[in-house]
Amino acid sequence: MTKNEFIERFGGVFEHSPWVAERGYRADFAEPLTAGDVHSAMAAAFRAGTDVERLAVLRAHPDLAGKLAIAGELTEDSRKEQAGAGLDRLSADEHARFTALNSAYVEKFGFPFIIAVKGLNKDDILAAFETRINNDRDVEFATACAQVERIALLRLSGMLPAGN
Repeated sequence: MTKNEFIERFGGVFEHSPWVAERGYRADFAEPLTAGDVHSAMAAAFRAGTDVERLAVLRAHPDLAGKLAIAGELTEDSRKEQAGAGLDRLSADEHARFTALNSAYVEKFGFPFIIAVKGLNKDDILAAFETRINNDRDVEFATACAQVERIALLRLSGMLPAGN
């Protein structure tokens, strides 16, 4: 696979951040590509990014059950992930709670709350939200980056055989 083909195929795995795929590309990837191999390379590229670059990746993620979801403007991956957790079926009170937490979280940290929602439900997500909003910025930045990497692995696992 050429570098351009790799970027085309995997450039959206780290939400709207094709630079991660570009820097994670290796001409010597074993064939067939596996989720584990591609994730290892891309996660290493993400971790090697500057704090400003990684912050941009965090900021590229949508709010959970936020305005983009309501407007139908999520990426297909994000839409499926949020729907799988039931975030597309919130009551008015639950939506108000998510909206308030999203606003407070972004105000405190400068990026949206990010969690790999696969296998979680809205109550699990709210509990994590309410716990993590009490973190300091350094802890939460590291936690959000780890969640971005987990989301990327889950997405890659849906695209490629598991591998390592």
